[in-house]
Amino acid sequence: MAGFTSDFIVEALQREFDSEIVSTEIEYGMLNVYVAAKSCKKIIHHLKDSNLGFTFLTDICAVHYPDKKDEELCMVYHLHNLQENFRIRIKASLPENNPELASLCDLFAAANWMERETYDFFGIKFTGHPDLRIILNDPEMGYHPMLKQYKLEDGTRTDKDDSYFGR
Repeated sequence: MAGFTSDFIVEALQREFDSEIVSTEIEYGMLNVYVAAKSCKKIIHHLKDSNLGFTFLTDICAVHYPDKKDEELCMVYHLHNLQENFRIRIKASLPENNPELASLCDLFAAANWMERETYDFFGIKFTGHPDLRIILNDPEMGYHPMLKQYKLEDGTRTDKDDSYFGR
């Protein structure tokens, strides 16, 4: 498709989902589209099944921003249009107190493991996921280790001094 550019994709998304697109930017050469969390699955479904052709889910991950009130968690989806060799990043902000998004497992088989991993490390619940459970951490641990709420070092250790590590 001639003219498959970031502007073309942004215009196509704004035509369909204008009120649900929060913002767009190009960062490190990749188009970032910030979307409303409730519309995330609908927008990704459109990117996959429309003529935009983003049929490959490269990655799902999350980021914790503890200082952003009511937007402490950010879900990040990387999609790839293999035919045009074009990548896009979809981001949706979530509150830390009850982070919940619709599962993409029915759209992409690869989402299964990645959503379970994200749940395990960040505590984000994916509604409609066929088997959402802890897979990498100890189920008895009781917390999500990638949240920036925990000290980097074990507080009981006496051989470590944070001042040596720039903290």
